[in-house]
Amino acid sequence: MLEFKTASPEETFTLGKCLAPILSAGQVVCLIGDLGAGKTLLVQGLAEGLGIADSVHSPTFTILNVYEASFPIYHFDLYRLENAAELFDIGFYEYTQAGGLSIIEWADKFPEELPDEYLWIEIRSDFGKNGGKVNERVIKISAFGIAYERLCEELKQTCLFLR
Repeated sequence: MLEFKTASPEETFTLGKCLAPILSAGQVVCLIGDLGAGKTLLVQGLAEGLGIADSVHSPTFTILNVYEASFPIYHFDLYRLENAAELFDIGFYEYTQAGGLSIIEWADKFPEELPDEYLWIEIRSDFGKNGGKVNERVIKISAFGIAYERLCEELKQTCLFLR
């Protein structure tokens, strides 16, 4: 597991941008954290790092936004879903197996429905802990699968400035 600390929204965005070049089509990135933790901000950094010019926002009401980079980006927000059966309705399984990059906010709602391998990113506010400031975040990244373990090793080398 990797742990990063960001002291501002800009640093959280930068971590996403740093992660972007080491991600590829067919991968799955799972994001968890409270409301306002910075999940969408991290995705915005990823999108910029992947060359997406569109405005990137959380698909809270639409459930899925699709962006085009050198490969498709499927950005899910599962917050409003009530049960796993709804994943069929939105084509979740088809998209996560379609060969694009799937980014799933609120992935912890249905962990049993995730693919066997993925990158798990947990964002927590450090506010109030040990004198933490309001914008500080602790970002823990865990790999599930060999490909994601390699990705974490590469991330460890490329994002040293945030560790």
